[in-house]
Amino acid sequence: MPKILIYKNIWIFIIYSTDVYEKRKHIHVGKRGMKNLCKIWLEPKVGIANPGNLTVKQQNELLEVTKQYRKELIAQWINLINGNTIEIIKIK
Repeated sequence: MPKILIYKNIWIFIIYSTDVYEKRKHIHVGKRGMKNLCKIWLEPKVGIANPGNLTVKQQNELLEVTKQYRKELIAQWINLINGNTIEIIKIK
């Protein structure tokens, strides 16, 4: 499960390798050690698929980050599918 984005050195955006078999691109977001991650759709538009155990405030913050970096996250998804190197995006 490659990390593709780290936000505020707290939130980790990841893609599970099995996710590439799903039709809609998405990412999972959580803090280190979280078991129930939030699932966010990247297409056709950014939205919460499963909030996990995040508060509404956390969901909204992470949705904004996802919207801002949507193109980069989709590019990372495509890199994973094609077997290319994943570059971790770090946002402070």
